[in-house]
Amino acid sequence: MKTTALSTYAKAFAKLKRGGTKYGAAPHKPILLLSIIELIEKNIVTDNRVFVDAQLVGTFKENWLLLVNTAHQEDFTQPFYYLQNERVAGQGYWFLQSMPGCQINAHIKSVSVLASVCAYGYLAADLWLLLNDAVSRAYLKQVLLATYFAATQNNLLSAKQQGQGYLNDQTSDLLEEPQAKYKHISKHTEEDVFVRNGLFKRLVPRLYQQQCSFTGMTLSSLYRHSFVDACHIIPFSHSQNDSVTNGIALCPNMHRAFDRGLLSIDENYRILVSEHLTEDKNHPYALASLKGKQIILPQQQNHYPAQQALAWHRSEVFKG
Repeated sequence: MKTTALSTYAKAFAKLKRGGTKYGAAPHKPILLLSIIELIEKNIVTDNRVFVDAQLVGTFKENWLLLVNTAHQEDFTQPFYYLQNERVAGQGYWFLQSMPGCQINAHIKSVSVLASVCAYGYLAADLWLLLNDAVSRAYLKQVLLATYFAATQNNLLSAKQQGQGYLNDQTSDLLEEPQAKYKHISKHTEEDVFVRNGLFKRLVPRLYQQQCSFTGMTLSSLYRHSFVDACHIIPFSHSQNDSVTNGIALCPNMHRAFDRGLLSIDENYRILVSEHLTEDKNHPYALASLKGKQIILPQQQNHYPAQQALAWHRSEVFKG
């Protein structure tokens, strides 16, 4: 049964409907399929729900840069919608689940809007089972590479083996570390901002060992939820700075108090509490009890909150 299904999907993957352009047939659908396969292979996608997040969008862009040598316009949202039109034995094998109260009846060109209205994409059950089998997955991956990217597949295989590419460059940039070899970074596209924001949200709590920097609280669940936020010190809308040194890990109530200027951090990384705060100081969770407390810092000093950013927050936000 599995052999028959594998053969059927291999034929379907080798005959994807791709729009014709002056640069040749569009490479978007095979890139998306390769990206989904990669996330399954890396155990990032562990159930049959493919989220519009930094990992998927970033992996799509990384694979695009490594495989596509034509002048086609890179666009993640296009195949994410139009892959629904592909058929195996008359049945679709890619589906979109919208958020409650939302509908996805047309191609949504903004990745941020798409992420807000699409809960996740998912695969037909038989294809999902095939892609969770290492041998079948490798075979379907090779079908896609050999059919559509024979001339460039070695670029991808070499880069993946060495841990190089777009996502590595973006992560290195956010961590303010030396850049990798690939220099395809443009910080001005919507997709780049989306990917970098997603990486920022994941990297900052990790640097603080998933703890709130002010309280030491750590809380997560098995349902992809973390209750420790990555907080910008200088808002991204003001600074366009998404490096981790412009970030700090805070639980939601500390995050809100920090953003509203009720809390800040001095030059010695100690907590400042606003004199304009009204609260029950005897309450066990009173903010006043944090005054003068040393914040929890990342293990590496080069990841500490930037003094320039903290000075800006004390000057422009904190209500001393």
